Amino acid sequence: MVKKRIEKPKHKPTKRQLSRWQKQKRRQRLIIGIGTSVVIIALGLLIAGIYFQWYVPQEKPFKETVIEVNDTLFDMSYYLDALNYQLAGLPSQQASFYLDIITEGIQRNELIRQEAMEMGITVSDGEVDEEINSRELPSNRAVKDIIRTQLLMQELTEGYFNDQIPISAEHRYLMAMLLESESQANEVRNRLVAGENFSQLAGELSLDNYTKEQSGDIGWKPQGVLNELLVTSVLEDYIFSYPVGEFVVPVYDAEKTKGLGYWIIEVLERNAETGEARVQAMMLSSEEEARIILSRLSNGEEFTLLAAEYSQIWSDEDGADLGWLAEGSVSDAFDEFVFNTETEINKISEPIQDKTMDTEGGYWLFKIPNSDFREISEEDRDLLIEKAMQEWLNSIINNPENTVISYLDEEMKEFAISKFSGS
Repeated sequence: MVKKRIEKPKHKPTKRQLSRWQKQKRRQRLIIGIGTSVVIIALGLLIAGIYFQWYVPQEKPFKETVIEVNDTLFDMSYYLDALNYQLAGLPSQQASFYLDIITEGIQRNELIRQEAMEMGITVSDGEVDEEINSRELPSNRAVKDIIRTQLLMQELTEGYFNDQIPISAEHRYLMAMLLESESQANEVRNRLVAGENFSQLAGELSLDNYTKEQSGDIGWKPQGVLNELLVTSVLEDYIFSYPVGEFVVPVYDAEKTKGLGYWIIEVLERNAETGEARVQAMMLSSEEEARIILSRLSNGEEFTLLAAEYSQIWSDEDGADLGWLAEGSVSDAFDEFVFNTETEINKISEPIQDKTMDTEGGYWLFKIPNSDFREISEEDRDLLIEKAMQEWLNSIINNPENTVISYLDEEMKEFAISKFSGS
């Protein structure tokens, strides 16, 4: 006979016991919650410590925006990639001199890409990658942008700007030479009218390298080319407005640089021990101008005031005093007067010609033997395309509607140089 197990009746917890147990559970949950929070906070502090000790000083500078072009941003990492690509092989000491040039290049390239896109001219990523692979170049955003701009410029040159140049245009046959003064130009003009050969005189007398090399014979040229060939904007309008077949009166060109000038010099002191001389001097554009200045000096006008107004060389605040100079520091023509023992102190020199000095200003003398409507040569076409391209570039670079900002300060530049890979 199986005995039945008699279970003891369970005691129902009292309200006091229930209250105590609930308090214990709350304390346990509170302790666990506090412990978990401490762990989370500790981990957060650890992560923050790593961030501020490593990421901020090491990585943040690379992410800082250094250039902005119409809402397109370029960070330090991009700038360094451009720097390392374009200045590869240079030591960092030399690279520091090119930082502003690299900055301007990034800005210009982005403006070109944006403007070309507005014109509907683009280069695909595939074309860029193909060029990079063929030249085995680094494949980062900065290098890709540089290559893209090069391909765009090629497309603009061969397509858009080439199409802007007509096949044929009015041409004028030009003969020209540059002379130092109006009196010399009038003298040479009289010799030409009397029958002397233009090419012979231009080859002998012209102070412009191009016309001298060509013996004055420029040949058939369309409008727009002469400015590029002669590096002046003065002649273009004259050439295409004067009657054909006449010798033109001399035309003054204040902006043209020539390899000739005239000294007026006064030796103020000499130092026998050092062999140096203290000098005041002025450099003038022509012998004619120099003699006019000498006349004014002889009439009592001050050397320093005339030098400040007319001289084309460096000077201090007095406009004439060049300080103490050693022999060989200026030019042979200068030394022959200054360091000649027979040159008297405080005696002003006659005009001294110096073909090693550059001065601005001269007179063009030219003739237009003929005019014709003809096809533009390949050489002249290239010049006109280059001119159109440069005018286009200038227009977008100087467009006030473009927002172009460089945030590069000296600290950022120093950082860039410190990270520059160099040679």
